Amino acid sequence: MRKTVVLNVVGLTTKLLGASTPHLSKWLKDARMATIKAATPVVTCTAQATYLTGKLANEHGIVGNGWYFRDECEVKFWRQSNKLVQAPKIWETARAIDPTFTCANLFWWYNMYSTADYSVTPRPMYPANGLKLPDIYTQPATLRPELQTQLGTFPLFDFWGPRTSIKSSQWIADAARLTEQKYNPTLTLIYLPHLDYNLQRLGPSDAAIEKDLLEIDRVCGDLINFYESREAQIVVLSEYGITDVNTPVHLNRVLREHDLITVRGELGLELLDAGASRAFAVADHQIAHVYVNDQSRRRQVREILEKIDGVERVLDETGKREFGLDHPRAGDFVAISRSDAWFTYYYWLDDRKAPDFSRTVDIHRKPGYDPVELFLDPSLKLPQVKVGFTLLKKQLGFRYLMQVIPLDASLVKGSHGRVTELPGDAPLFATRQTDLFDETSVDATRAHKLILQHLTG
Repeated sequence: MRKTVVLNVVGLTTKLLGASTPHLSKWLKDARMATIKAATPVVTCTAQATYLTGKLANEHGIVGNGWYFRDECEVKFWRQSNKLVQAPKIWETARAIDPTFTCANLFWWYNMYSTADYSVTPRPMYPANGLKLPDIYTQPATLRPELQTQLGTFPLFDFWGPRTSIKSSQWIADAARLTEQKYNPTLTLIYLPHLDYNLQRLGPSDAAIEKDLLEIDRVCGDLINFYESREAQIVVLSEYGITDVNTPVHLNRVLREHDLITVRGELGLELLDAGASRAFAVADHQIAHVYVNDQSRRRQVREILEKIDGVERVLDETGKREFGLDHPRAGDFVAISRSDAWFTYYYWLDDRKAPDFSRTVDIHRKPGYDPVELFLDPSLKLPQVKVGFTLLKKQLGFRYLMQVIPLDASLVKGSHGRVTELPGDAPLFATRQTDLFDETSVDATRAHKLILQHLTG
């Protein structure tokens, strides 16, 4: 098989290419590029599962970045076990063709306990004293100390949260190079998330995005030069395009006002009780899975959703089949936002009763995706002092809560999740193997076949 490397440059679109991406633009002059007809929902976990299996969510089961686990009555986001992906992955298909084939997966999601030969993925430590310590999970396990000895501890707090920076994507790129030199895998999958951050904070129309483009372009240029010197073929793709938004939509607050949401009071704060709620929404950027526990309320729930300003469409069973989302993990309804809107997970009606985790970066405890975690609370007069004092408590071994995240969803200026309306906002697929396709747009499921063709020739 032919050696292939896939650079997943999150958020990259044709509209963003140009003077701020000199290395990528130079490489693309000799490449063929197509936009990708994205699969709904256009979010990280679903897009990656589609690319790696060649299937839609109704077959691979990844209906979003998270969903309601009906048997546990809990909403869970950002799970990591590869067993959740219910279709064969590309490395399994390739290995069946050539038993000598090997694959390295650098930070693509569902990267634990997979059949890939080499894996690196974030896996913080949560000791009993309440601390959150940056760390990684690797396969083989011996790779973990090797990488962090040579590169330093994985910069988890630059990977997500208000202090995100190019450091995390640079660390992943450096880890990919070391993995390549050690194992020489046939296929290497590399996740580079840097553009995700300010495109959501500021929106793609903000001029400040130029700096982010220059930074990730340099990382990509270095990786392309490195791998091409080792006679590898390069694929550059992205999962979604981020577009400007200005309207946060609070589905759960509307459902609560109709007495469909149940909350549990704990220490004066409110926790969503999903199992006891008649209906609730699991928000994921511009889509939301709406689960109806009380089936006698289905018609009422749909009518409520369709009347909410910012909701463009509500998918029922027929609609879910149309979008390839007819899977048991999906909601009874799937709401899709208007292009300028996005869905929050907020369910409380009084910020004084918001749960303690709402003002922290806590991607696993929140029953929905929260891009406001990218911001420091602007109401804090001296946020860095608060952060410093909290870190001091951490260093002294005390329990602490880093409560510096605002509850103002209007701060978010970019989002994704729905299929974009303009080709320039769509994700892309590019390769210098120009004979693989001649279309200007390819289906998301076809990415799997195109990568496999890279490998097999």
